[in-house]
Amino acid sequence: MSRAEQPSRRIVLAAAVATAVTVTGSAGPAAVADVAVDAGLPAPAAAPTVDNRAWVRYADWRSGAAQGTRARAGARPGLVIAQAAGTRDYPDPHTGERATWEYATWTSPVHRLTVPASEVIASWNAHTPDGTWIQIELEGTYSDGTATPWYVLGRWAAGDQDIRRTSVDDQSDGRSSVWTDTFAIDDPATGLRLTSYRLRLTLHRKPGTKLTPTVWRAGAMGSDVPDRFTVPASTPGLDRELIVPRYSQEIHIGQYPEYDNGGEAWCSPTSSQMIVEYWGARLTPEQLAWVDPSYADPQVCHAARFTFDYQYDGCGNWPFNAAYAATFKDLQGVVTRLGSLTDLETLIAAGIPAITSQSFLKEELSGAGYGTAGHLMTVIGFTADGDVIANDPNSPSNEAVRRVYKRREWENIWLRTKRYNADGKVVSGTGGICYLYFPARPTPRQRAALAAVGVL
Repeated sequence: MSRAEQPSRRIVLAAAVATAVTVTGSAGPAAVADVAVDAGLPAPAAAPTVDNRAWVRYADWRSGAAQGTRARAGARPGLVIAQAAGTRDYPDPHTGERATWEYATWTSPVHRLTVPASEVIASWNAHTPDGTWIQIELEGTYSDGTATPWYVLGRWAAGDQDIRRTSVDDQSDGRSSVWTDTFAIDDPATGLRLTSYRLRLTLHRKPGTKLTPTVWRAGAMGSDVPDRFTVPASTPGLDRELIVPRYSQEIHIGQYPEYDNGGEAWCSPTSSQMIVEYWGARLTPEQLAWVDPSYADPQVCHAARFTFDYQYDGCGNWPFNAAYAATFKDLQGVVTRLGSLTDLETLIAAGIPAITSQSFLKEELSGAGYGTAGHLMTVIGFTADGDVIANDPNSPSNEAVRRVYKRREWENIWLRTKRYNADGKVVSGTGGICYLYFPARPTPRQRAALAAVGVL
């Protein structure tokens, strides 16, 4: 399962939930929904809680403000360096090495959120050949008309030879903060929200070269999911199972402890590797040559290394996992939130599995055999009764990875935003966080399913 909660992200967000909301709080929309569920009544119609925006088309890359970058046309349009806009020194905090880099920038148009957001999570898909890397930043406008600073949401490269990919801690203006991969309003109970934002991409390369990163997709998911201990029960609507490779993180315990203490904490990269291979992508023997040949499933070790966030000191950075998936030919990856198991059924029906994040006590998920403060697993289908079929990497062997979990239990531990921990304290839930990996050129059916859940 996942490592213990990190102070830089989930403990802090949990504390915000605990201080902003009490169990006996006012009967707002979330409380009304909880009462409806408990009484067996239909829940009120839910207001939209998620806004996705991505820049991915040629016309998108020609919009905004470019300093040294240009849009590249083709089957998969992207953003590249045309000429350097300047140079910068970057002292890598994780190697102690300082280097000079040429850079060019692109700043998106302002996106006005259809859902004023308490949280924002960015996603990007890029190719960064050796000698290049990218930085992703966000600047937003609050609901009172004031502006955030420019926040760094990631310094990223597919490899780890030039820089160490990293999130950036200690970013706050006293009203919002960045916790590893998540921009968050510090006190949502005040009513303050982010109403718009723009992204800035800075593409770097070694000076004097013609190298360039290529960014194929950049965007963000803004959300304002109401506080809730329970969610309305959904009606089963699909009986289908996708054939997805099964990998256990547990067989990697003790391997490469420099990457988040080995397999015990590799639920995210293990899940990512399952879906990457579902889409037919494979690592070459040359790419895997660094792995001890005595280790089974070396591709899981590879995924852990190349999703590792050197500041978070873990493999569970959500956008870093999506970006890793998109390093494979013709794949895209995004982080979003879904609103129900019906959304997951829509995706599974179109042949798109999903990686979900959830936290729960042992007794809250029958058959799991464990409790966790945060864990990723891969949803691959639904039984005729509507129960969830998941490839759960927290299993003793690859053969044991396939699990069937009760629908009502599973949807609640995934979609809630509040829960009780083992000490009886109110802490946060993930509110429907989901990684989606899918083809760069989806089929019409896949495109329709993705559009139905707000991704395209």
